[in-house]
Amino acid sequence: MTTLSRRGDSLPPLSLYVHVPWCVRKCPYCDFNSHGVGHGADLPEAHYLAALRQDLDADLPLVGGRELTSIFIGGGTPSLMSADFYAALFEVLATRLSLASDIEVTLEANPGTLERGRFQGYRTAGINRLSLGVQSFQDGQLQALGRIHSGADAITAVDEARHAGFDNINIDLMHGLPGQTPALALADLERALSLAPEHLSWYQLTLEPNTEFHSRPPVLPEEEVLWDIQDRGHERLEADGLMRYEISAYARQGLRSRHNLNYWRFGDYLGIGAGAHGKLSAAGTQDGLHVERRWKARQPEAYLRRCQDPRGFIAGRAEVEEDELPLEFAMNALRLVEGVSMADWEAHTGRPAATLEARLLAARKKGLLVEDGQRLQASPQGLLFLNELLVMIGEADAGAE
Repeated sequence: MTTLSRRGDSLPPLSLYVHVPWCVRKCPYCDFNSHGVGHGADLPEAHYLAALRQDLDADLPLVGGRELTSIFIGGGTPSLMSADFYAALFEVLATRLSLASDIEVTLEANPGTLERGRFQGYRTAGINRLSLGVQSFQDGQLQALGRIHSGADAITAVDEARHAGFDNINIDLMHGLPGQTPALALADLERALSLAPEHLSWYQLTLEPNTEFHSRPPVLPEEEVLWDIQDRGHERLEADGLMRYEISAYARQGLRSRHNLNYWRFGDYLGIGAGAHGKLSAAGTQDGLHVERRWKARQPEAYLRRCQDPRGFIAGRAEVEEDELPLEFAMNALRLVEGVSMADWEAHTGRPAATLEARLLAARKKGLLVEDGQRLQASPQGLLFLNELLVMIGEADAGAE
């Protein structure tokens, strides 16, 4: 990992996030910027590509030729867009950005939106990693979640992706679903493992504000059942060689998501597309590193209209205040099983490790941190109670002088 100097002599790695805001149908648990358009919608690919190009051009002066280490295309449902759309997009990126020779390029795909042969087009366009939003292999659960695919569709999608040459596939899988027992959750895991994914995102369903499930919550498993699912699932995944490296991410050796690691390590990223967020560091000033967050117009129609708007695509921006940096950094870094070194803490936050000493000692006494004075690393218990740990870190900084 690149180390940041408070004198601004280096910057973190840079990634690119591209947002595609459309989906067939909004899922009742989804709080992402996604907008249902129904089956067979004629999406404005050419118009959206032109907007992405203009959006990127406006942001390019902010990165000054820095190399791009990863690209992630999320949504919405990016697999609604054609392979030709992505081929044209990557031509735009290649002429404007310095791309690492081994760049990781991920596309989120919904098994219910994939026409036969489309994977081959994506692979040819330059996408080398797929993230399949499976969520469950059980048709009843998929219907309850509002998904438009079946368990059989998910299996077919993985098979066709393999035949298209994809050798780096993530499967998104949920647990803690309405009425789910440990046996049903483990059955989903077994089916996923039978497909030999290189990466698995395995996370608990949560009821997020501004979603249908939040306003009309389904009956979810009791807490004891959730603990049982997590414990047994974690053990089964690691027995299969998928090692946990982040709270909800498991990967085979050498196949952790580079893009997500850059987020969790507090790296920089450009964000283009409707509602996309970006985070950029600026160095070279006498008082050290400055971090700015930027976000783009959220509604697809409003975003497309910004092509003719002198204000551009930016909907807002905010500099992360110096006293907010410790908590911002910790909220990401402490999700990693390996944590971060105290040297990286100091470099990213500008705060001496000594300002944390009392709170770190208290967190270790509660079993939330590992006993290592050189690292800021959550214990297994700390990963389970991360919010409590973050409160302690935030309080420590708020009280520092």
